[in-house]
Order: sequence, then C-alpha cells, then structure tokens
Amino acid sequence: MPNLAVEICGVRFGNPVIAASGTFGFGREYDRLYDIGMLGGISVKGLTLLPRQGNPPSRATETPSGMLNAVGLQNPGVDAFIKEDLPWLLDRGVTVIANIAGSTQDDYCRMAEKLAPTGVHMLEMNISCPNVKEGGVAFGVYPEDVYAVTKAVKQYAAQPLMVKLSPNVADIAVNARAAEEAGADALSLINTLTGMAVDLYRRRPILANVTGGLSGPCVKPVALRMLWQVYQAVKIPIVGMGGIMTGEDAAEFLLCGARAVMVGTANFTDPLACPRIVSELNHTLEIMGIGDVNELVGTLQIPAR
Repeated sequence: MPNLAVEICGVRFGNPVIAASGTFGFGREYDRLYDIGMLGGISVKGLTLLPRQGNPPSRATETPSGMLNAVGLQNPGVDAFIKEDLPWLLDRGVTVIANIAGSTQDDYCRMAEKLAPTGVHMLEMNISCPNVKEGGVAFGVYPEDVYAVTKAVKQYAAQPLMVKLSPNVADIAVNARAAEEAGADALSLINTLTGMAVDLYRRRPILANVTGGLSGPCVKPVALRMLWQVYQAVKIPIVGMGGIMTGEDAAEFLLCGARAVMVGTANFTDPLACPRIVSELNHTLEIMGIGDVNELVGTLQIPAR
C-alpha cells in the first residue's frame, strides 16, 4: 500500500485527509459512525474568544452542486473547547487543528495565547471575519491587513500558524505572500465564496443573513485555480480545500501543490466521506503507480506554449 503519511511544519498527519472546520463540529457525532483517529486530522469548529449563538435561521440552503451557509460561527468559546472538547479529541489520537476567528486583532492574539500551552497541534487562523475596528471589512481582503494580523498573532502562537485565505479578493497570491512575509508557517485555501439565494415567489432572500458562504463541488475549479496560483507564489506548505468529494478530487489538489486537503461539504452529503476519500486516494495512488503520496505534490505539468 502507498505511504499516505504527510508532515506539515513538523506536524505529522497519518494521511492527508483533514476534516474541514465548520463541517465536523468537534468530531463527537462522527465518532459514533467510525473511529475519527483514522483521519489525517481535524480542524475544529471555528472558535471565538467568547461563546457565540450564531445567526438566526434560515442559516443554510442547497444550491446547484453545492450549498450556502451563514451559520455565524456558533461555538462554545475557546475556554470551553480547551476544557471540554480538546482532551476528548487528544484521547482519540487525532491531529488537532484549532480554527480561530475574531472581530479584532486582539481577539486572535488572546486565543493564540490561550491555546499555546495546550495539546493543540496547529492553529488555523480564519481571516475571513469582519474587522469591527476597521468598519467591518474582513481581515483577509487587503494584503496589508493580512500581514498585520498574521504578524501580531505569530508572536503569541506556540504551535505552527496556518492562515486560511479568503477567495473574495482581487489577487489571492498577493495575500498569500503577505501572510508568508508576516511569518505564517502554512496556508489553507480556499474559504467559501460569497453567494446569495432568493425565494422568487416570496421575493425574499433565503438566508436570514442575506448572503452566505458558497461551498461544495461548484467551487472546485475556482479552488484549484487559486491553489495553483498560490503554490507558484509562496514557499510555505499549503492545505487545499474546496469541493473535494472523492479520492481523485483530493489527488488533483495534491497535484496542484497542496501537501494535504480538507474535506467539508462532503461530510453533509455523506457522513462517511472522509474515511471513504482516504480509501479512494489510496486506490488512486495505486493506479498511478505512486508509492508515496508526497511524490504527487506539486507535480502538475503545464504544456509549453
């Protein structure tokens, strides 16, 4: 069987398939169906400094080949996670990535500081959140803001810091370089695309928040394009995501430069998606004659023009 183990910033993952933040909770529900220790890792539900109830319903809706969500980062807060959920996750033997989100730069720094002495293996900083001190513009929109928040949080992070990039920008490669220059150890991309759905006959938006994050197979071509652009622009490791539903999808992301992948929306359509994708990726590598998954990373061949 091919070797599926990968290493990112000194953190070992048994395989390159990671459950994406916001789609897997803290793993308890899925662990009733299979041993989550068989996953490469889990990026937990987005954490905030204080508990959040999230947005009012309706918070999710299906779209052609995907879904829109505006859950609003409902979570118990970072302190509750450290006390109640993290010990259970570590006992399951899974690599844990803590996804952090904030309304101010100080929020991110304080969470990184709280998580520093814990057993969390890596931090994933969600910079698609609105910066309330800057008029509500997301931290991840402008490269100077990406640089500032990454540099600030890096000073408090004991674990490798992975910055999750927003696709809702003019040039994602520019923002990727800004994160790298500020000290990011790794990048993850893409976060959801901003979208909207309407109820024609009621003449109203379907989501109470009006807009939401678009994910699922429909975003995969955009995600692959942005991953490839970023892979050309930076030297730090990248974790790719966006519409991965099969092992072949995962292999395509690795081919375009990702060291590992995150699986999100697929968990809603198939609760066994992650272990299935691990098995399918293994089979895909065998068909390709590849003995080590790391041999596939970044080997996309671009024909000469």
